[in-house]
Amino acid sequence: MVTKRKNTEFRQQQIIEAAAKLIFKYGSEHLTVKRIAAEVGISEAAIYRHFKSKKSILSFLLSHIEESLLGDISPETTGTEPLTLNTIENIIRNHFSAIGMRKGISFQVVAEVISLGDRKLNKQASQTIDKYISRLKELLTDGVRDGVVRQDIDLEASATLLFALIQGLVNIWSLSDGNFNLIEKYTSLWKIYREAVAPR
Repeated sequence: MVTKRKNTEFRQQQIIEAAAKLIFKYGSEHLTVKRIAAEVGISEAAIYRHFKSKKSILSFLLSHIEESLLGDISPETTGTEPLTLNTIENIIRNHFSAIGMRKGISFQVVAEVISLGDRKLNKQASQTIDKYISRLKELLTDGVRDGVVRQDIDLEASATLLFALIQGLVNIWSLSDGNFNLIEKYTSLWKIYREAVAPR
């Protein structure tokens, strides 16, 4: 049973990775079960053993993206150590490193899935973005608690701005085929953001 479950998980992972790759390359409107099967090297029937439809593949893919994005920006500290702006900067820097290794696919896939106009998938994508912004807000809230982020700051707006900075930079980087150093560009943008959130 354990081996069968592992095989199922491995195959599901292959399928969603193939779907992400195809979406990134051709756009979500051109994604088909037939193309996914060809990319993985299995039959369409084998795909349907793991997912009942293309929509269920996309839903599973969004869940996987959410897990990756939230995992990237989870602080490694347990909350007992004081947070610093350098800690927040390094968490986001490591996030960009992970995004770079994934070739910026996460945000692009979310945008492509939204473009399909499916209400359930759109709701799921929206919830993923909300959770992501909430996680950024938690980081900034901890910063306020530890005195490294301004007490009078609008945390919701600051978290949304940080999300826009991250997503915008990743989109520009992806559209340029990665022709600039993502970390270097982030570092220069972070200096501006830091000035805005640091105590006066």
